[in-house]
Amino acid sequence: MSSENIFEDFEIHRVTDTLFQLPVLGYDIALTNTAVFMLISVIGCTLFLVFAMQPRAVIPGRFQMLAEKLYDLVGNMLESGAGPKAKQFFPLVFTIFMFILFCNLFGLLPVLSANSATSHVIVNFAISSILFIVIISYGFIKHGIGWIKLFVPKGLPFFLVPILMCIELFSFLIRPFSLAIRLFGNMLAGHLLLHVFIGLTIGLLGAGWLAGLSILPFLLNLVLIGFEFFVAFLQAYIYAVLASVYLHDAVEMH
Repeated sequence: MSSENIFEDFEIHRVTDTLFQLPVLGYDIALTNTAVFMLISVIGCTLFLVFAMQPRAVIPGRFQMLAEKLYDLVGNMLESGAGPKAKQFFPLVFTIFMFILFCNLFGLLPVLSANSATSHVIVNFAISSILFIVIISYGFIKHGIGWIKLFVPKGLPFFLVPILMCIELFSFLIRPFSLAIRLFGNMLAGHLLLHVFIGLTIGLLGAGWLAGLSILPFLLNLVLIGFEFFVAFLQAYIYAVLASVYLHDAVEMH
C-alpha cells in the first residue's frame, strides 16, 4: 500500500448526482461520502440517546447510565469552564461533543474509517465557525460594543493599546483554526497509522516465508485500535473543554 493510495482513501467524492444548484454562487450541491458519514453519525447518536433514555428508570441500566454520565460530564465541564451563567449554551456544547464523539468512534469501523468526517479539516472548521459565530454574536448582544474591551488588557499604557489589541484579536481569530487543525491532525494521524499497519499485515501475508511476521503488525494494530478508542473520546472532550473556555469570554468578558 503506497502513501499515495493511503491519502486517496481520504478524498471527498460524490456519491450522488447534483441535487440542486445555487445560481448566485454557481455551486451545485451533491451528496458526498463524508456527508453520508455525518448523517450516519447523527442518526447513530440520536438513536443512542433516544433508546438509552427511553426506560427513564430510577435505577438506570447500562445505556441510560452512560447517557446520563455523558450529560453530566458536559454540564459540569461547561459550568466550570464558562461559569454558571453559560447553562443556556449547554445544548450547543453537548451537540458538538456528541457529534464529534460519534464521528470519531464510527471512524474506527473498517468500512467507514476512510470517510471519517473529523479526518477532514474543512468539517472541523465548519463546527468551529458555528461556535465562534455564536460567541461573537452573543458577546455583542450582551455587552454591546464594549465587548471589544476583551481585546484590551487592563492597565496598559495608551501607546501599547493598539499593538496589544491587534495581538489579542489575532489570537482570538486564530482559535477556530487551531480547534479544527488539532482535531484533524489527531484523527487523521490515527487513521493513517491503522491503514499503514493493515497494509503491512496484508503485504507480509503475501511475502512467502515472511508471512509469519504478519502477526507483529496485526497485534500492534489491535493495540492501536484500543488506543484510538481512547483518543476518540479524549479529542471530543478536549474540543468541548476548549469550547466552554472560549464561551467564557462572551459570558463574563474576563
